[in-house]
Amino acid sequence: MQNITEELKKSLDAAVKAVAAEKEKSLPEDFAVRLERPRQEGHGDWATNIAMQLSKPFGMKPRELAEAIIEKLPKDSVIETAEVAGPGFMNFKLTAGWVTEAVGSAIKQDADYGRVNIGKGQKVQVEFVSANPTGPLHMGHGRGAAVGDITASLLSFAGYDVDREYYINDAGLQMELLGKSAQARYFEVLGRAAEAPMPEDGYHGDYMLDIAKTFVEKYGDTLAGKPVEETLPQFSQETGKLVLELIKKDLEDFGVKFDVWFSEKSLYDDNLVEPAMEALKARDYAYEQDGALWFRSTLFGDDKDRVLIRTNGMPTYFTSDVAYLKNKYDRGYEKNIYVWGADHHGYIPRLRSVNKAFGFPDEGIDVMLIQMVNLLRDGKPFQMSKRAGTIVTLREIMDEVGRDAARLFFVIRRCDSTVDFDLELAKKASSENPVFYIQYAHARICSIERELAERNIPPMPTMEQFDVSLLTDPSELALAKAISRFPETVTKAARETAPHLMAYYAQELAEAFHSFYTAVHVLGVEENLMNSRILLMEAARISLKNALTLLGLSAPEKM
Repeated sequence: MQNITEELKKSLDAAVKAVAAEKEKSLPEDFAVRLERPRQEGHGDWATNIAMQLSKPFGMKPRELAEAIIEKLPKDSVIETAEVAGPGFMNFKLTAGWVTEAVGSAIKQDADYGRVNIGKGQKVQVEFVSANPTGPLHMGHGRGAAVGDITASLLSFAGYDVDREYYINDAGLQMELLGKSAQARYFEVLGRAAEAPMPEDGYHGDYMLDIAKTFVEKYGDTLAGKPVEETLPQFSQETGKLVLELIKKDLEDFGVKFDVWFSEKSLYDDNLVEPAMEALKARDYAYEQDGALWFRSTLFGDDKDRVLIRTNGMPTYFTSDVAYLKNKYDRGYEKNIYVWGADHHGYIPRLRSVNKAFGFPDEGIDVMLIQMVNLLRDGKPFQMSKRAGTIVTLREIMDEVGRDAARLFFVIRRCDSTVDFDLELAKKASSENPVFYIQYAHARICSIERELAERNIPPMPTMEQFDVSLLTDPSELALAKAISRFPETVTKAARETAPHLMAYYAQELAEAFHSFYTAVHVLGVEENLMNSRILLMEAARISLKNALTLLGLSAPEKM
């Protein structure tokens, strides 16, 4: 399909240049033919608004220019019909060869069908989740994990060299507070709670009780025999490691594997902060005043300059962010994608200003903001047990609905839109449940292919046996069109860092297959027609499986 699409673009580009030469007009420097899918059925296979874009430079009315461009199109091209619509759109219906090409590409490329190379090996880092190692992951982290992981998969499939990174916030006061909380629970388990009371703003979840029991099993009451100030660093360090292992296990079970676990503490241990501060000073974006080091954030529209190093020599949270950003570029990443909760939106201008101060390109960073998840049961707001104290954990969601449903529901909407997660809907074995609906389409195709084998019908036909002229039912052409859209969906989703587009696509493809299944028979028809439908169906299965793989969902063969 891509080849025929490119052929259409080339034909249009040549026609536009021919009209420009005839009218003695110059094309804008950034002009490029862009195609889009018509929103309404019956408006052809592709549409373009180039006549409206070029109307002003050509000094012509859009419809008049559209007619002139169509007049210059080659008669023996891939275009079957071309017509002007509305204020100056051009709609094109392609020759039937595109169906053969789409089906043939899917079958030939199999697991690589849809793979594109828009990234050309550009080194990209996707940093996501990055929750403080102070407690189990909650539902919001789960959404960030799904969005980040699927975005990374899409970018990789689109030709980028991608690393997934988790930034461990293991420096600062929250780790001390974690240690005090674990220490308090330890004394509580020993029946000596009064000796180390729980801090008011400590971590109160039941998981801290489990951690305290681990300390008792390992050390007995020996730690209680030492001053609490002396054992606090041990409680902080070991509890941080235990919580991080808990987080890693949750992510692994959620289907997320990070390439790099980057410790905030390592920025200081490996002396990466001072060179970053010196680099800002060298570019005159950092200055010393009143014994502190300041960043000139007012140069970038901030209401005041921000402290990097306090008068007591201690860094601020902002300092770590600055050093970490420089470190990402130092490691060779050309694009750095951050997946943050929507409550971090205020930090974006600051991050962009530091990026500019270092002299890095604006497009070197991209921030994806994740909105909230509303938990529902049968359409009504619902509160779970909140074992972690004040949050609904990712583990609770996975235990209730399973990994596949959790992942898809988290990316079923744009990441900057709120998601309504209905627990009962996510478990339904019906077409209402998008997870079931998509996976059932794949399982249904596998079932038909098993039946072919049981009837001793020869194995998969070859593309030489594919006869597009026999596929005349609207459902067949709609399914072919859905298959052909897969590579362009990958391209669009990767370019826009929009994982929800793959979720939409999987649902649309499943819908096209279910309609096909209802409308026509694959078995019990004339052999040439059967072979053509088998090949169409197999191309749909490959596209579905590849889409499910990018989403991190299983592609069951039986349901």
